[in-house]
Amino acid sequence: MKFNKTSIKFLENYLNTSSPTGFEHNGQKAWTEYIKPYVDKIEVDNYGTAYGIINPEAEFKVVIEAHADEISWYVNYITDDGFIYVIRNGGSDQVIAPSKVVDIHGEKGVVKGVFGWPAIHTRANQNEPTPKLDNIFIDCGATSKQEVEDLGIFVGCMITYPDTFFELNDRYFVCRALDNRIGGFMIAEVARLLQENKKKLPFGLYITNSVQEEVGLYGAEMIADTIKPNIAIVTDVTHDTTTPMIEKKKEGDQKCGNGPVVFFAPSVHHTIRELIIDTAKKKKIPFQRAAASRATGTDTDAFAHSNGGVPSALISLPLRYMHTTVEMVSKEDVGNVIQIIYETLLKIKPDMNLKYY
Repeated sequence: MKFNKTSIKFLENYLNTSSPTGFEHNGQKAWTEYIKPYVDKIEVDNYGTAYGIINPEAEFKVVIEAHADEISWYVNYITDDGFIYVIRNGGSDQVIAPSKVVDIHGEKGVVKGVFGWPAIHTRANQNEPTPKLDNIFIDCGATSKQEVEDLGIFVGCMITYPDTFFELNDRYFVCRALDNRIGGFMIAEVARLLQENKKKLPFGLYITNSVQEEVGLYGAEMIADTIKPNIAIVTDVTHDTTTPMIEKKKEGDQKCGNGPVVFFAPSVHHTIRELIIDTAKKKKIPFQRAAASRATGTDTDAFAHSNGGVPSALISLPLRYMHTTVEMVSKEDVGNVIQIIYETLLKIKPDMNLKYY
C-alpha cells in the first residue's frame, strides 16, 4: 500500500517526539490526536497507555496493540567536575554511545550533551577499551556538579538521542525508536483504513498503544487487565538477520522486504495465527515465519497470560540494527503489516471457536 502525505507527516512527527520508557506522554498525545478521527472513543490509563475504541459498547473485544516507549538513559551520578554517568532505561546499548549527541531532559528543559570518549591517540598503549556502563559518560559543557545542577540536570533526569526520521533509497524508513513507534503507526493506519473504507466490525476494536514494554511488558499487563479482550493481535519488530555478524542458526532467517513475520510460540494462539496465515495467503500478502522459545519477549506474552488466557498472536516487522539510532524497516513491509492486520480483522467473528478441542 502507498502512504498518503498526512500519514508520513504524522510518522515523522511521532518518531521525532521523544517518548522514553516511563515518560511516553508527549508521543502518546501526538498518537491520540492522529487516531481521534478514526475511532469512537479514546481512553488513557493512569500510566499513559492510550487506546482508541471502535464500537465501545460491543461485548466481544479485539485488541490490536503496539508499544509506545523507546529505550533511553537515566542520569545516575554527577561527578564533582561535571561529568554525568548513566544507567539504562530499557535495553540501551552502551557500545554505540561514544561520540553520540544526547538530549538531557532537565527540570529547565532539554540540555544538549555528548557521550565523550578518549581520543584514539591517547589509547595507543592500552588494551583497546570497550564501552561499558562504568566508563561511558556525558559531557554537557559544565565544569562542576553545581554547574550541571544549575542547568536543571539532576539524578533521575531522562536522556534520549535526538536522531530524526528519514527515508533511505526510497526503500527504508530510518530512525531511532522505530522499535516500536512504527507499530503505533501501523495500528493507527489500520484504524484509518477501516474508517475510510466504511467497514463495520461485529465487535469492539481496541487500538492500543502500551507503555513500558522495554522494561518488562508492564503497560500491556496493566491494560490487558483493564480491557479484558477476547482476542489480541500484537505487532512489534523483530531482527532482520541478513546483515553481517548475525547467526541465523540462533536468530532465524528474516529479511526486510520479504514481508511481515508471523511468530510460532507457546503464547501464540494457533487459531488466531492460522487465521492470519490463511488471510495472508488468500489476499496474496507476503509473509515470513519465525519461532520463539518459551516466550516471544513482546507484549504478546502479557496479553496471552492475562485474564485466564487471552488468545493472542504476534505479527512482527523485520528491522535492521535494533536498539541503535539507525533502525531501518522496509516501507513495503510496513504497508504489508498494516494490510495483514486489516484483512485479518475483517475475518474475525465473535462466535468463532477459540478452544483447541
